[in-house]
This record gives sequence, structure tokens and C-alpha cells, in this order.
Amino acid sequence: MTLPLLDPRNDYVFKTLFVHALPLLSDLINAVRSHEPPVEVVSIHNPQIEAEELHGKYIILDILAKGQDGTLFDIEMQMSRQEKWSARSMYYLARNLAGQLKAGEKYAALKPVIGIHLLSYELFAEPDQALWCFEMRDRIRPSILLGSELQLNLVELPKADKLARKKANTSLSALTAWIMYFEHGKEENIMNQIAYPPVVEAWKQLKTLSDDEQARRLADVRERALIAERTEIEAAEARGKAQGEVLGVARGEVIGEARGVARANQNALARMIESGMTEAQARKILDL
Repeated sequence: MTLPLLDPRNDYVFKTLFVHALPLLSDLINAVRSHEPPVEVVSIHNPQIEAEELHGKYIILDILAKGQDGTLFDIEMQMSRQEKWSARSMYYLARNLAGQLKAGEKYAALKPVIGIHLLSYELFAEPDQALWCFEMRDRIRPSILLGSELQLNLVELPKADKLARKKANTSLSALTAWIMYFEHGKEENIMNQIAYPPVVEAWKQLKTLSDDEQARRLADVRERALIAERTEIEAAEARGKAQGEVLGVARGEVIGEARGVARANQNALARMIESGMTEAQARKILDL
């Protein structure tokens, strides 16, 4: 019996495949950053996957890669949205930037740190854009870049897949081919139509990894941890929504009561003035 293919979006599967295939990782980086000069990954700083990482919730199995010019690339597959994800992402990018220098070394020695985050969910409401690049630019003149030290690239995979299907091009771009691999890597009828060599090779390696019993077991461990994480997040969101509704009702009752009292006082004040009292006398009686 043929075993089903592993999900290429499982971050254990993602990291296991790419840390042992630097040319494929280089091609993925270049596909996401097609507006930049191509890079070649020469080493991985964190190739190991620790056992506690597979079981732990809110842990990202990122890949910290080094380019031929010393640029650092932090590549992540994110299966679910985490609270304060943007703060966490920028923190780790900044830490990798600051961690390059020892006391007394000059800032000129710093190499850029580039984040590439592949999201298996839609983050922004804009329906016509799925690829994002965030940098330090001027608010009024965005063409003015402060520096190239930090950059964060995001790919909303589900949205990018939908946009690619709308175009229905016969020839796929490198990025579109990679998006289809991540979104449809378990669907042979779709993958057999992709001719882009790096993605063909990645799919071949995915099939080999899927036949490895140990890899399947570890991927399942990681998937169960991710499911527990998503369940916990959904439960917290449900609790927050319920508490918000209760507070909203209570606040509405207080506001409604206050408005009712105010209207009653205004009506009484008007009647007393109509009966011949001065406004000051009426307000004193009503204690207004």
C-alpha cells in the first residue's frame, strides 16, 4: 500500500527537506525575492531539530541560512497565526542582526538579515496581494530606503494560490511553482503538471521523505503539537469573545439606564419650568 505524502507545510518536513538541499533553498529565496540579485546559500546555522521543539507549542522550526556575501536569511513556515507574531518576527530578525557583533567591533561589519515567512493562512484583507516586503522606508517618500539591514518578506500561500489560479498562465513563474508545491504537494494530479526543475526535485525528495518511517513518525508528532496549539488559540479566542459579549451587555445596560434617568430628569425639568418655576428652582428640587 502506498503511503500518503507528508504535508510540505509541516514545519518539521519543511526544515528537514531544505537544510539538506541548499540549491533548493537558494531557489526558493530567489523566487520570493525576484526583485533582488540572486543569492546562493552556502551554510545553515541551525540544521538540528531538537526533540523538545517537536513537542513544544508556539515554537517555529526556522532555518537560519547564510548567503555567499554573508547575508543571513531566516526562513519560516508558519502553520497558524500566533499572538504578537509581528513583534516576535521582528525580535528574532533584530536579534540575528545584533548577534553578529562582539564588543568593540564596528557596525560596518554587520550583514543584512532577511526574513522569509511562508504563511499557510491569509493575514491581510487585501484580496489582490499575497506577496509582501517590509523594510525601513520613509512614510512620505517610500522610495527612500533608510538601509538594507532588515527586511521581512511574507507570502500568504492560500491567497497566492488563488491569485495564480485566476491568471491561468500556461507557464508558471518560479514563485508560483513553489506556491503550488506547498499548497498541493500531496496532490499528484497537480504536481505532475509542474515542470519547474527545482520544484520537481523538491517533490521527488518529499516522496522519499514520506517513505521514511522515522520521518513520518516525527512529522506526526509535530502535527499533533500544532493541532494542540491551534486548539488552544481557538479556545482562547472563544473565551475572549464570550467575555467581550458579557461586558458589552453589562456596559449597554449601564449606559441605557443612565440615558433613561437623564431623559426622565430633562422631562421633569421641562414640566416644572412650564408650571412657573425658574430653572434654578427646578434643578435644586431635582438635585441636578
